[in-house]
Amino acid sequence: MVDKEQSSGAVANLIIITGMSGAGKSLAVRSLEDLGFFCVDNLPPVLIPKFAELIEQSNGKIAKVALVIDLRGREFFTALSESLNYIKDHFTIKCEILFLDATDSVLVQRYKESRRRHPLAPEGMPLDGIRLERKMLEELKTSATQVLDTSVMKPAQLKEKIVSGFSHLESSNLSVNITSFGFKYGIPIDADLVFDVRFLPNPHYIEQLRPNTGQDSDVYEYVMKWPETQSFLTKLLDMLHFLIPLYHKEGKSQVIIGIGCTGGKHRSVAIAEYLGRMLGTSETETVRVSHRDSDRDRH
Repeated sequence: MVDKEQSSGAVANLIIITGMSGAGKSLAVRSLEDLGFFCVDNLPPVLIPKFAELIEQSNGKIAKVALVIDLRGREFFTALSESLNYIKDHFTIKCEILFLDATDSVLVQRYKESRRRHPLAPEGMPLDGIRLERKMLEELKTSATQVLDTSVMKPAQLKEKIVSGFSHLESSNLSVNITSFGFKYGIPIDADLVFDVRFLPNPHYIEQLRPNTGQDSDVYEYVMKWPETQSFLTKLLDMLHFLIPLYHKEGKSQVIIGIGCTGGKHRSVAIAEYLGRMLGTSETETVRVSHRDSDRDRH
């Protein structure tokens, strides 16, 4: 056992990758490997404390580790919980849980395309296994450090999310991720803060603006020209400047801010772009802007 008070040097980081079967754990671990993580797939939870001991004994040679933990049975929860609590009490290692999720319909489609059987329903329908797994993982999901919904993500987008989500391990900066979205496609399940901008005048009803997005200058200027837009942004920035340092002070590694309008194409994109420019001037935060739904109906 390692005495926490006697440990020295930089704190190692341990990422537990878990979540729904078929949600993208394999791609996630490959993305972390590209970031320089030492990765182990399907490590039994009971072996995590022993692995943590080896990490600390490496004297900093193993500083970034990712473990893929898959659901194998109901004893999974007890073993994982006990192992993580043991690490917290006995080691200086910082642990984070990355939980990958997707909607039932998307998971079913992925199983059909891959012709794989769900591990909890080897002889039955994939949906039966998915529903059972979701129920079993419900408690773990609530304790996760990060939750990523991969339902509408392409592989490249998931990799980008992984890179942005764990870039804070390369510096002491807080990672601020601003993402625009359309309410008709659902609220991002990984968002910490969500703001609805559907009250702003909608460029969708202007024929020449409709095909463009909030990244185009004509749409951006249309959204920004209204007094209610400027008043909203003044109040929103004031609140974010208040909240973000407090998140950082409490040890939060990243904050995900969701900006939503009806389709996620015009108003939310323009506001997200504006926030990215305004918040990106800080020396204590790393700010990234992404647009989840801006190209959904573009031809």
